[in-house]
Amino acid sequence: MVFSSIIFLFIFLPIVLLAYYILPGRKAKNIVLLLSSLFFYFWGEDKLIVILLCSILINYGSGFAIEKTRSGALGGKPALAIGIILNLALLGYFKYFDFAAGLLNATIHTDITLRNIVLPIGISFFTFQGITYIVDLYRGKVAPQKNLLKFGLYIALFPPLIAGPIVRYADVSEMIDDRHESAAMFAEGISRFVCGLAKKVLIANSVALICDPIFLAPVDTHSAATLWIGAFAYTLQIYFDFSGYSDMAIGLGLLFGFRFRENFEHPYTSLSIREFWRRWHISLSSFFRDYLYIPLGGSRTGNVYINLIIVFFATGLWHGAGLTFIVWGLWHGLFIVIENILRRRSAATALLSKIRNPFTLLLARIYTLLVVVLGWVIFRSESLAYAANYLRGMLLLESGTDMKVSVFYYLDHYNILVLILGAAFSFPLASALRKFFRNRLLEDRPNFYAALRVLCLAALLFWSAVKVIDQGYNPFIYFRF
Repeated sequence: MVFSSIIFLFIFLPIVLLAYYILPGRKAKNIVLLLSSLFFYFWGEDKLIVILLCSILINYGSGFAIEKTRSGALGGKPALAIGIILNLALLGYFKYFDFAAGLLNATIHTDITLRNIVLPIGISFFTFQGITYIVDLYRGKVAPQKNLLKFGLYIALFPPLIAGPIVRYADVSEMIDDRHESAAMFAEGISRFVCGLAKKVLIANSVALICDPIFLAPVDTHSAATLWIGAFAYTLQIYFDFSGYSDMAIGLGLLFGFRFRENFEHPYTSLSIREFWRRWHISLSSFFRDYLYIPLGGSRTGNVYINLIIVFFATGLWHGAGLTFIVWGLWHGLFIVIENILRRRSAATALLSKIRNPFTLLLARIYTLLVVVLGWVIFRSESLAYAANYLRGMLLLESGTDMKVSVFYYLDHYNILVLILGAAFSFPLASALRKFFRNRLLEDRPNFYAALRVLCLAALLFWSAVKVIDQGYNPFIYFRF
């Protein structure tokens, strides 16, 4: 079941909301959320729900073990280590066993039988959530959750369950016990959900119709312009697809009284790759910062560049069991290292501090977008060989056949409009428009502004619902990870 599906929008969500607000008391509401979340996961994953339940029990038990052994000589470290190992073993088996076996078979000629293991949706997200709980508990940042139902709700809560954002227990522990729903919060949640739905079905799904056939075809059948359009379209697709899901998850959380942290802050406006990772998939980048980079020594001890490479190797591997994902992670890690080297040199630091005029800002944005777009080509490609051919074609380093598909084969008037709107709304255009209408045009007419906003949201919802009915099943990109 996906958020952008008929059964979720018109059956599941209305029923859950009705039951949630009819039943009195926090305990009853939590039970409704837990049962509906487990049903939500079971609907799509069937028997693989056992993996989710195992994750709940592993981290619930690890929390108890850490707390019980905290006063011992080792201060709970063995229990923490076992908890992390069990989490990573669960993730590693389902996500990486076949990849590792295939790599060993190809490189050192072993004969390990591939098991064609089905990857449980969301395992990367709920595994990391469990790790944040036991590590923060060990660090003394949170108290152990003794109620299994409440802990199960934290891990299984359906809005962020299958594609994030990664929610830390420290951020929602108090909300599980004591949260306060309100009409204003509900309205904010609807607005956020509708905007996320529109991102997904109106922009992401539309540009997918451009980039998917380009990436599925042999590279030498396309001109350099077509390859650039494919890369640009995928750049928009993955942003609006994933940020759209995050907006929908955050909006759904608000409907039930939960406030989740932001996961995207217009990453394509960044002036460096370092800034890009402060704006893109914030819950993941902050996870690796707090639970891997800093424990490795961060920038204080050890070799900071090795630490960064390890982090971005892990970032790439987290996204998928494939060499393209690893190389994509290392690609970003390389530029992060280069930027760090430049920042540590006094002359370069002085130069970077002067990047304030429009021309240098433009150059910085072009550099960042170029690195990001080329990186997305590697990320999207099915193999490193295909990625290399695609990049050579983009950079006019490979001529290919004389007969190439024209770029206008993929670009009709609607597709061009979607690309322009996608590019525009990658920047803070929506918030700027809201601010303009609220503060400039409708400052003395708040009721009219509120009505206009509701009308716009209703139009977006109607248009998105029509697209959902027309498109049928349209899973989010990050379901793969």
